Order: sequence, then C-alpha cells, then structure tokens
Amino acid sequence: MKQIVLASRNEHKVGELRAILGEQIAGFEPSMLIAAGEFSFPEPVEDAVTFEGNALIKARQIVQETGYAAIADDSGLCVDVLGGSPGVFSARWSGTHGNDAANLDLLLGQLADVPATHRGAHFACAAALVTPGGFEHTERGTIEGMLRYERSGDGGFGYDPIFQPTGMEHTLAEIPATEKNHISHRYRAFAALAPYIARALEL
Repeated sequence: MKQIVLASRNEHKVGELRAILGEQIAGFEPSMLIAAGEFSFPEPVEDAVTFEGNALIKARQIVQETGYAAIADDSGLCVDVLGGSPGVFSARWSGTHGNDAANLDLLLGQLADVPATHRGAHFACAAALVTPGGFEHTERGTIEGMLRYERSGDGGFGYDPIFQPTGMEHTLAEIPATEKNHISHRYRAFAALAPYIARALEL
C-alpha cells in the first residue's frame, strides 16, 4: 500500500484531511496518510512570501527527510483594505507566532474606523504535493467574506470569530465544525489537489 505524509503534527488537521481525502478519492484509506509527527526532524523555516512557497518548503522537507511523497498547506487571512495583509504573516501578525488573541486584537484595532463597505476579506489556503520523483503541484482555495467589528462565537480558531462568509449570517466561529470544514479554504484547496494525490497513491 502506498502512503503519503502530511506536513503537520496536529492530529486535528490529520483527521480533517483524512476525511476530506476519503470523500474525494475512491479507494483512499485513513492509514494511507501519515502525520509528520511520526518522524523525528525539526520543522522548516517558512520564509517564503507566498502561501504556495511556504507549502512547498514544508512538503519538500518531508520528501527529503522521509523519501515519501508529501502534502502540505499554508494559509492566512487577506484583508482588502490592508492590501492583502496579514497574508502569510497571519499567524504572527502581532509579533508572536500563534498568539490568536493578540493577532485578533491588533487587526480589530487597525480596522476600527473602517466602514462596513470596506471590510471585505478572504481566507486563502495553498495546498502542495511533492513526490520523490520531483513532481510538484499546488492548488489554492479561498472563501470570501467580511470582517465584523467584534468577536462572535466560541468555535474555530485564529480570525474565525470576526470572519463572516459571504451569503451567511454567522461567523466561522459560530457554525458547527462539520459545516465549516465543508466550505473552508483548506477544504477547497485539498479537494482541488485530490486528483493529483490519488495519482501519487496510484488510486
């Protein structure tokens, strides 16, 4: 059985992707996807200036370290009035990587006086596949919406409590995880990449 490695040590992400690929690829089995945490090597420096670039950095490292084909992703929030920022700096917008509360507080402060008509934004995710044979491919998924003035909802993470998808009345933090996972930028990116993953797995 062929296997592929996901460049993530987050079991929630691994489970989510197993579910996505199970929907998108006939014959896919959960055991075909291995988490990077099963191996022992340091995480790479993600210093690219695009989501695609960072996703490829992570996937290439997996291939080099393990010899397996690899998939990876990078994502963030792109705010129209900020010229697409925070973008690739979304997780460290406040200066501290992964501090969701500080990142959200800073962004809300920066947008405090921006009227609703100019609060458009989208989440973007780039998903990458790299194989030992040198094949590389990326796909991008997005979800459009607008930013609230205050947090709403206890679910999700990151900027979810202020992001209201177009056509919806609730933020991503207010809807069930199962619903969010089927409309998310990550879902859309990996759904588009799924046919290439199927070929790598010879399915």
